[in-house]
Amino acid sequence: MNTYLTIGMVTNEALMVLVNNLAAVKRINRQYDDRFGVEGAKIGTVLNIRRPPRYLTAVGQALQIEDATETSVPLVLNTQRHLGLAFSSVDLALSIDDFSKRFIRPGLATLANFIDFDVLGQYLNVFNEIGTPGTVPNLTLTYLQVGQRLSDMSVPFEDRCVVLSTGMNAVLVDTVKGLFNPQRTISDATEKGMVAEDFLGFDWYVDQNTRVQTVGAYAGGTPVVNGAGQTGSSIITSGWPNSAAILNQGDVISFAGVNSVNAQNRQANSALAQWVVTANVVSSGGGAATIPIAGPSGNGLITAGPFMNASASPANNAAITVQGASGTGPTPRGLAFHEDAFTLGMADLVVPGGVDIGERASSKEMKASFRLVRAYDINQDRFPFRGDVLYGVATLYPELACRIAS
Repeated sequence: MNTYLTIGMVTNEALMVLVNNLAAVKRINRQYDDRFGVEGAKIGTVLNIRRPPRYLTAVGQALQIEDATETSVPLVLNTQRHLGLAFSSVDLALSIDDFSKRFIRPGLATLANFIDFDVLGQYLNVFNEIGTPGTVPNLTLTYLQVGQRLSDMSVPFEDRCVVLSTGMNAVLVDTVKGLFNPQRTISDATEKGMVAEDFLGFDWYVDQNTRVQTVGAYAGGTPVVNGAGQTGSSIITSGWPNSAAILNQGDVISFAGVNSVNAQNRQANSALAQWVVTANVVSSGGGAATIPIAGPSGNGLITAGPFMNASASPANNAAITVQGASGTGPTPRGLAFHEDAFTLGMADLVVPGGVDIGERASSKEMKASFRLVRAYDINQDRFPFRGDVLYGVATLYPELACRIAS
């Protein structure tokens, strides 16, 4: 006599498969999941996460009171993604192992990949970038410079990781294959196709969901800052090609004479401050353009106070440098980050009534929730299923991450 699978068995198996396929998600901040859907204290779909205030301190015996200014970033659960399938009575007579192998794992792997894809899409908020777009890094120096940039941003040394595209990983493994003794990392590099953990100050991962960026077609001009003393989230510029789509969202730019600063002591670093362009930019008929930018904590250019992030405002006619040659791409962007750079929240979905069966599997340990609803189609003698997840991603501290151009 056949023993038919229960929806509870299928739901719990699906949750395990979903979690096992979340690569980048496993290395980011997940502490806010429990804040959604708390019984008796539901907060809806938005959680405003407070960032700690920053201070300047003072010298001398006289007390100088500073304002405690907190900022926040919203984590919005705005993505409900589902997988729709239908099974016959014969399918449900399979063992859970066979059923999972044939149906659950392929479908849930795709669902998990989209969540992972959305997490890596947060690269658009990251302003630091090392490397040359269009050239796959083939020197360990590139990755050492990534670590240096993170250190310049006061990023803790613990819990740093790098996520590479498959092409970037292949070149790096070939580059470092002679650096390890056979008992240690060489086995991972040659047998698993990855650089091992704790190499050059990072744990290393390969992910097919790394995002690609195409540099704006800005060639044909000599872009400069138009007007001295500018600060804030947009900079007025000129000298671009006339009436052209010059920059894409996610492009990285810098201004001559404007260096980054250490987040704690406000001392200028040796590198130019980089800024990410937050929206596509089209120049005017005269080659002018106002460039929307973001830097540390999502702020614009700030030259004083506790949130200072630039050594100076750009001078009038200061040259503008775009990271990458005009029109380069689409090319992958690897991502190095501390776990607090990004966060993902996932919440329980309500199990509806009036259906054949509804089930939800949640795990506080795995910080994941998956809902499965089953109906019955009498005409086809089959059971339509839909499996849903509700989640949202956000960039908490973009200064805790650095892009790696490829």
